[in-house]
Amino acid sequence: MKQSSSSPNSLEKALKMLLTFQTAQPFWGVRELSAHLGFSPATVQRSLQTLKNYGFVHQDPETRQYRLGSIYFQFLEVLQTAYPVEKAALPLMQQLLSRTQETVHLNIVEGTERICIDRLESPLPLKASMPIGNRSPLYAGASSKCLLAFSPPAFIESYLRRVKLVPLTADTITDIDRLETEIALTKKRGFAISLGERTPGLGSLSAPILGHNATVLAAVSLAIPELRFTSRRHREACRRELLEATRECSRVMGYGR
Repeated sequence: MKQSSSSPNSLEKALKMLLTFQTAQPFWGVRELSAHLGFSPATVQRSLQTLKNYGFVHQDPETRQYRLGSIYFQFLEVLQTAYPVEKAALPLMQQLLSRTQETVHLNIVEGTERICIDRLESPLPLKASMPIGNRSPLYAGASSKCLLAFSPPAFIESYLRRVKLVPLTADTITDIDRLETEIALTKKRGFAISLGERTPGLGSLSAPILGHNATVLAAVSLAIPELRFTSRRHREACRRELLEATRECSRVMGYGR
C-alpha cells in the first residue's frame, strides 16, 4: 500500500482507523484508538461519528467501544461477483474440509503478493488459522509458490528478476536457483508443498484452480499443523482430496473444455 509522505488528510485518517479493526482486536475506544494512531481524541471521535452515520462502524451502547458495522455484509455479494471463482470454489472447499478436517483457504495473486480471499476453519482443537485478507510474498509457503508456478511465464520471469528473497522463517527459500527449481517441480507435479516457510510449525499443500485458457484463477490450500503434516498417510490423503477438489473446480471454471 502506498503511503503519503505528507500528513494524512481526513479521509486517510478515517481509512487508517478502519484498518485497525482486526481479528486480534475487533473493538476500540476513542482514547485507545487515539493513542494507537497518534491522532487527537477529537479527530478520532469526529471520524468515527461520520463512519457510524454511514454504517461503517457500530458503537456499543454500553461499553461505548466501536466495532466494524454491518454494511460490510452488503459487499460480500459484490466481491463474489468480482471474484466468481470464490463462489464456485465454496462447495468444494466445504467438501474438502469435511473430508480432511483441516483448514481450507482460497488465495489469489494481487500484485506480487498472495492474498487469502476465503477460508473454512478446521473443527479440530489443534488447527492452523488463515485470516481472510492475509498476505504473503509469492516465494514463501505452498499457496504462494503454487500461484507463482502456474502464473504466465512472462510474469514468473519478471518476478524472479526483481524479487528480493527476504526470509520470514529459518525455512523460507532465500536462494533464487532453489526457488526456480521449486517452481518447476510444482508445475510438474500439479501442487505445492511447504513446511515452516512462512510460519514455524505450519505445513501446507496447495493446488491451482485453472480457467478455460489454463490461466491460474486461484489456489486452494490446506493449512495443517506440523504434528499431523509429518504423518505421511494423512498428508497423502489430504493431497488426494485437494487435487480432486481443484480439478473439479477447474472443470467448473471451464478448464479442459
